[in-house]
Amino acid sequence: MGLPLASELGSARASAKAMFDAIGGQLERYLDLLSVRQKLVSSNIANADTPGYKTRDIDFHFEFMSQVEGGQPNVIEPEGLPVKNDGNNVSLDREARLLAENAIRFQFAAGVLRAEMRALKSAIQEGKNG
Repeated sequence: MGLPLASELGSARASAKAMFDAIGGQLERYLDLLSVRQKLVSSNIANADTPGYKTRDIDFHFEFMSQVEGGQPNVIEPEGLPVKNDGNNVSLDREARLLAENAIRFQFAAGVLRAEMRALKSAIQEGKNG
């Protein structure tokens, strides 16, 4: 069996790059949504004692699946939250849960990104050594 042709190596690199670009684009959108949610949750916590303040969030799953390029996520006021006497509906328990959920999602996305980078690096190294 002979050495791979330069065109085959170029094609393999192009395929690896296309795969990484596709996954990287999805991860970028995912991380952008995590950032938006983090800001909203932080704002909710900061306003936990502000009379009349209404909790703000995004429908994370819907926003990720819709993949609106270049658009901003649709910020919503979650329904069904108990309202205090001053009109504020921020629940610190809910916001703490969302912070923890966001951290887990970020760790997952960062892990996927690291794995993709290792795979791409490995493909490049194999191409150099092949």
